[in-house]
Amino acid sequence: MIKLYEKGAYLLNGREIIDETDFEKVAGKIGNPDKEEAKKGTIAYGILEAHNKSDDLEDLRIKFDALTSHDITFVGIIQTARASGLDKFPVPYVLTNCHNSLAAVGGTINEDDHIFGLTAAKKYGGIYVPPHMAVIHQYMREEMAGCGKMILGSDSHTRYGALGTMAIGEGGGELVKQILGDTYDIKYPEVVGIYLDNKPRPGVGPQDIALAIIGKVFKNGYVKNKVMEFVGPGVSNLKTDYRNGIDVMTTETTCLTSIWRTDEDTKEFLRVHKREEDYKELNPENLAYYDGIVYVDLSEIKPMIALPFHPSNTYTIDELNENLEDILRGVEEEARKITNNPNIDYDLLSKIKNNKLHVEQAIIAGCAGGTYSNIMAAADILKGSSTGSGEFSLSVYPSSQPIFMELIKNGAMNEIMASGAAVKTAFCGPCFGAGDTPANNALSIRHTTRNFPNREGSKPIQGQMSGVALMDARSIAATARNKGILTSAEEFARDYEVPEYHYDDSAYRSKVYKGFKNEDKDEELILGPNIKDWPEMSELTDNILLKVCSKIMDPVTTTDELIPSGETSSYRSNPLGLAEFTLSRRDPEYVGRSKEVRELELARKDKSLEVEGKLAKVFEKISNKFADVKAEETEIGSMIYAIKPGDGSAREQAASCQRVLGGLANICEEYATKRYRSNVINWGMIPFQMKESPDFEVGDYIFVPNIREAIDGDLNDIKAYVVGDEIKEISLYISPLTDLEREIIKEGCLINFKRKNK
Repeated sequence: MIKLYEKGAYLLNGREIIDETDFEKVAGKIGNPDKEEAKKGTIAYGILEAHNKSDDLEDLRIKFDALTSHDITFVGIIQTARASGLDKFPVPYVLTNCHNSLAAVGGTINEDDHIFGLTAAKKYGGIYVPPHMAVIHQYMREEMAGCGKMILGSDSHTRYGALGTMAIGEGGGELVKQILGDTYDIKYPEVVGIYLDNKPRPGVGPQDIALAIIGKVFKNGYVKNKVMEFVGPGVSNLKTDYRNGIDVMTTETTCLTSIWRTDEDTKEFLRVHKREEDYKELNPENLAYYDGIVYVDLSEIKPMIALPFHPSNTYTIDELNENLEDILRGVEEEARKITNNPNIDYDLLSKIKNNKLHVEQAIIAGCAGGTYSNIMAAADILKGSSTGSGEFSLSVYPSSQPIFMELIKNGAMNEIMASGAAVKTAFCGPCFGAGDTPANNALSIRHTTRNFPNREGSKPIQGQMSGVALMDARSIAATARNKGILTSAEEFARDYEVPEYHYDDSAYRSKVYKGFKNEDKDEELILGPNIKDWPEMSELTDNILLKVCSKIMDPVTTTDELIPSGETSSYRSNPLGLAEFTLSRRDPEYVGRSKEVRELELARKDKSLEVEGKLAKVFEKISNKFADVKAEETEIGSMIYAIKPGDGSAREQAASCQRVLGGLANICEEYATKRYRSNVINWGMIPFQMKESPDFEVGDYIFVPNIREAIDGDLNDIKAYVVGDEIKEISLYISPLTDLEREIIKEGCLINFKRKNK
């Protein structure tokens, strides 16, 4: 059972929830409490206060203890920081190589980036984790996270709350700010208590609990941009490695970050990893107020599945098996809406044979699935069985070399391999479409983090369509034991206890480069031929003219749709090269439209008559209303409208690719995540919103006068004008901006701002 409290609630002595609307009970238990004082009783408050560098806790300015990036993002971040005056890394900065570690696509590109990362770590004092050694978040759990810390990562699943660390995934611009001595500026967030009670039944794993929570809170935005604070007696009924598996999936709720109460098991986890000094007890005060409570009875959670095309599309496996045709027919209909391609027939119903669902592929991998306890539980179920010689396949990716080594030593890996499963190295590819792409029309079940459209590597525009369902490693193993027939782990469940883990960090000691506080300014930074500098970007003019280059009316637009993952990321270090893929799987005409607008802007800056010629009618209509407006003084840029853009990955390329193509703004109803909106801002684009439905189409122009003045104003009602046969006024607004964000937008991007303010 999962219950959402409609309003806030008090937590008394860490165990008793008192709904704030139950006035008699509140009065009887705690009198007339000071709510604002009780808010200080959360774990989150103490950590945020300790890391805040401003005098005002309402407007936080956070300095983090450590940073982390992987090899899709660290080149762009370091290049941005270099362009802005990078001298050395001021805090430990971990550069992992777990996303493009195969070095299989794009010629020398991937390995060139790895060499760049190593030389950057030597030059600026970083920590470099070579390919195949560990996925980003497992390394941070093993070596960096600790109680009371804050860590910022350029991957959206930067979550180490179960180790007492408030970790946040953001776009690269926010890491650049930290590298250059600036702060992470946000309003004090609301804190929602996730109250865990009782203990899970046999066969239920962390992914099951995570999916059950996601299914309850994603669509209603219950925890959006808030802190999820895990409390209650049920926490201590979970091993820390198990907690990690729940925690990493909090990203899929769109929360800001997470934090858990800590206990002796947390201490034991850190002791095993040779970092007992990083432990301290974290618990809410005897009285703590939460802006919401999610009550989770762990004993009521059953094995879950999240069907395509989102982690919130959740059912119990039993429920799905009992209603296969009805539920799968709904997924097929969703596929038709997503692809908007009548030639694609994604057929799930054909996978029902003898009233059972047959899947073609299964994967246990990454920061969510590849943990020690998950793989051990899967090995226990697979022991002595065969996955079969048919089309069904199972791949297992331990999330770090130390885990891999332990699985070999205790024999679990032998059991997995003997079943017919393929065992592979630490790699995030299955999570973002760069490994184990299923066959056309296939269904893959995965203990990974996401199942967005195209996330597994299919290309609907080219007629290639497959889908991913998320499950726990235990039910994946049960399904594999039944040779691909979808099976709940409860069929094979027993009171299995994961054997003690012995952490052997010898692989890290042999191969990880640890250069923090040991920078060598004379080290040569090696840049491969695909590593390019950021193109020049202009500061904002007083007036702007936006051309609508894409209009997306889907309920949610993911960052994977804005800039597809997978093989496109081979060009991640080449801003213009990567930009060619912008919206390629959602609106293939966008790039061409944006380039035309960019050419007009370049001509304007060169004082070319071409602008006046091509836009003569547009500016004629504008000048009828605004006599002083001149074409040569009005910046011209492309614009995307989407209802709710930015769910998913923290990759800043979702915004930077628009910017290097000449993007000047996004307009939306709301931003799916703070991190995507921050990316838009840091790349100098204006994060407009509007309350009304968009009364404009692709190809229309929107004129926004006095935009610099508006950005310095209250942001609540910014007049803009759609230029058609007539000029139509529309009202835009911008949610609150910090002073720094206002300056970044006016300067044209973070790089420009930092160059100007060295």
